[in-house]
Amino acid sequence: MSAGEPLLEAADLHVWIEGSHILQGVSFTVPGRGVTALLGRNGVGKTTTVKALLGLVPRSGRVAFDGVDITAHPTHAIVTRGIGYVPEERGIFAALTVAENLRIAERRPGAYPTGSAHRTRPGGPRYELVHDLFPELRKRARQPAGTLSGGQQQMLAIGRALLNDNRLLIVDEPTKGLAPRIVREVADAVATAAERVPVLLVEQNLALVRRVADQAVVIDAGRVTHTGPADALLDDADRVRELLGVARVATEEPDAETGPPPHDRQDGRQVDTA
Repeated sequence: MSAGEPLLEAADLHVWIEGSHILQGVSFTVPGRGVTALLGRNGVGKTTTVKALLGLVPRSGRVAFDGVDITAHPTHAIVTRGIGYVPEERGIFAALTVAENLRIAERRPGAYPTGSAHRTRPGGPRYELVHDLFPELRKRARQPAGTLSGGQQQMLAIGRALLNDNRLLIVDEPTKGLAPRIVREVADAVATAAERVPVLLVEQNLALVRRVADQAVVIDAGRVTHTGPADALLDDADRVRELLGVARVATEEPDAETGPPPHDRQDGRQVDTA
């Protein structure tokens, strides 16, 4: 990938599900550094967009990664090209230890497809990188994952995605349902990961987006309605209200006692503090 070229490109993506036209020509790019936030009200197609990028739903259009057209590739081939996916539900194995959760995420030797740039990279999982970014995972290696806090579980989920030297992380709704104090932990985890790997972040918490995101892509009714610097969007109250239906955006995460006011989220709901 040469300087200035996008790492990931989606062009004219269309998805039909059970007769409904969910994505209606979605096009955007993700640069090779920083955090790109994918924003929008509930039900507008954000998670479907992620699934379309990964080949998890039938779609038309084009998806390119590092200049290579991956539209026709199966999901496992897309992932092994260097895309790590952290799903909304995190996918942590609660009964296994932190170390065991990481171990089962190791990509087998020779898993990279022919022609992948990864074949020339040093082999083996990147435990040193994961533990450098998230020392808590080394400290809690023998602890059952189900006993971790929500933020620590998100660190583990992101750590698993980083383990195999991925070049892009797609993180879907990492703070959904978490208490405000845990949201701060997750924000730290995303920001830390983005120091090493670009991140495509699907997120409802606009205070977190303000803190970590460089670029913003807004989807509404299956179409991209805005792309540009995240700060410029979030500083424009009229555009935020028009595009996201939010009265204002908090400048920082709310404290653990009060929780976020409804207008700090795109869906107008309070975050669970339990």
